[in-house]
Amino acid sequence: MKKIKVALAGAGAFGIKHLDGIKNIDGVEVTSLIGRDLQKTAAVAEKYGIKHVTTNLDESLALPEVDAVILCTPTQMHASQSIACLKAGKHVQVEIPLADNLKNAEEVVRLQQETGLVAMCGHTRRFNPSHQWVNKKVQAGEFNIQQLDVQTYFFRRSNMNALGEARSWTDHLLWHHAAHTVDLFIHQTQGDIVQANAVQGPIHPELGIAMDMSIQLKSSTGAICTLSLSFNNDGPLGTYFRYIGDTGTYLARYDDLFNGKEEQIDVSQVDVSMNGIELQDREFFRAIREGDEPNSSVAKVLPCYKVLQQLEAQLNANN
Repeated sequence: MKKIKVALAGAGAFGIKHLDGIKNIDGVEVTSLIGRDLQKTAAVAEKYGIKHVTTNLDESLALPEVDAVILCTPTQMHASQSIACLKAGKHVQVEIPLADNLKNAEEVVRLQQETGLVAMCGHTRRFNPSHQWVNKKVQAGEFNIQQLDVQTYFFRRSNMNALGEARSWTDHLLWHHAAHTVDLFIHQTQGDIVQANAVQGPIHPELGIAMDMSIQLKSSTGAICTLSLSFNNDGPLGTYFRYIGDTGTYLARYDDLFNGKEEQIDVSQVDVSMNGIELQDREFFRAIREGDEPNSSVAKVLPCYKVLQQLEAQLNANN
């Protein structure tokens, strides 16, 4: 089996999650690491045995041995860097969100279709064993979703990453965090969004973003979704999903799943790992080897970004 050689851009909290996941995948080697701070990036590279370190993505794209790129960079760079990877002839997996506007997302999809390369977006919820378990129930006709109720709560009144370190860019409730749930709702119900509504709280005077938001969705299947998001929530933190259906209620907390009586459901046999990021990466490399369209390809997640654009227009009109 020919080894897939990968460049990873972004040596922060999420980049490290990918590096930890890739360690468990045979036939894959990270050969180049790109980061904003050369000294910090070199320290991460040394820990993971990565030989090439740079602060310039183009330098890595010029390496003939690099087959694929994983982008864990700031949201605002996702679309332009994905386009650069595809133009350089590299397969690309970009962390969520694909873009921060619909036009750029559509351009990535167009270029993927033109090149035929694998281009995938890190919609991790599709891969978490908890959500996969529910999806298999839906596919088997054993569970129909009536409502998906989701809380996405952080305490982030200053610009910090998941490790509590200062970062150079501003996160976004709509284009980043809501993207996870909007795409998951479309994926799990297997329907189209026929109604979408959003309201947001005050804009933070320094970060320039809304710190609280509420979103309602309705699927063509009749299912509804209620999503509450906050950067103002002082614990507990994270994202929690309640699936209410015709044959049961299920509570998903990342890779763990419980029924409505808080009894844990064993999802350890759903896939080869309990790590959603690792499963996401496995799908990326599988698609490259098999010349196949991956789950969460840029084309498959595009409907999510159409809904986000619609919601953003609604929020702007109401402010």
